[in-house]
Amino acid sequence: MDTNSAPDDDHILRNFHPWFRLYKDGHVQRLVGEEKVSAGIDFVVGVQSKDIIINHETGLSARMFLAMTAGAADKLPLLIYIHGGGSCVGSAFHPFYPGHLDTIAAEANAVVLSVNYRLAPEHPLPIAYDDTWEAIKWAAAHLYGDGSEPWLNDHADFRRVYFAGDSAGENIAHNMAMKVGLDSPNGLNLAGIVLIHSYVGNDRKSELIELLYPTMAGPDEPKINPAKDPNLQRLGCRRVLVMVAGNDSLVNRGRAYYEALKNSGWEGEVNMVEAGGETREFHLYDPEKEKARSLVRQFGSFIAQKYCFRSCI
Repeated sequence: MDTNSAPDDDHILRNFHPWFRLYKDGHVQRLVGEEKVSAGIDFVVGVQSKDIIINHETGLSARMFLAMTAGAADKLPLLIYIHGGGSCVGSAFHPFYPGHLDTIAAEANAVVLSVNYRLAPEHPLPIAYDDTWEAIKWAAAHLYGDGSEPWLNDHADFRRVYFAGDSAGENIAHNMAMKVGLDSPNGLNLAGIVLIHSYVGNDRKSELIELLYPTMAGPDEPKINPAKDPNLQRLGCRRVLVMVAGNDSLVNRGRAYYEALKNSGWEGEVNMVEAGGETREFHLYDPEKEKARSLVRQFGSFIAQKYCFRSCI
């Protein structure tokens, strides 16, 4: 059935406006996040991109970004990025992300792998976690330069790997860092993570969350509520950058994550920067504004390991 069609309202099982409608026959009609842009060359920032398939059976895919100035022998940090959208809408190909990651690839001089995981509710959580972990392991298999993807063989420095994500992608990025701490792929050194506009935490019962993650253990589920994770101190990196927006309705979740990590016994450095007066994902909606440009500079500086951070942007 066409995902953009609108069957009769009598057939709607659940309506999660403005995200999606679930129909009685199992069909999901997404109301946002379906737009896509093609890979290519961003001549403004000098970055090229391409799409790849990681698993032909499941459809797990990704978009990759690489600066056109990268020399044949240049080894660059590898950023694995996970898009937002509540784990139920959006994609790595949505217009929000290619432009944003073009600028990040240029700012940080990094190879970027943007994971296109499967979406709930057709593919309920933890499938998005599993898909992303598969993509990470697939990338790590290029450690010795003999994998299937030339950009990773030729340019990825696996001593400098970063995970990042926004909103639900931020939640996935955190959980991938936890898996690295507990079960790291051979040869992959996770240098740090960037968590933008937190989605972690579960301070109220949600019918939507219960639909998207039906096997969730409850409000203290560590994957959703890291502050309740007894293994938080085993986060698999030594540097974390938490980014929050002052007018985000979920801003306290990002602040709580920052405090929980600081007080967990984790032996690393965590910084938090706050964009005062800004709403959630403002940098994606209005990338030309100065605070969005500042966010990109902070993000890029973190990956480039320039250690100067301010408390706000």
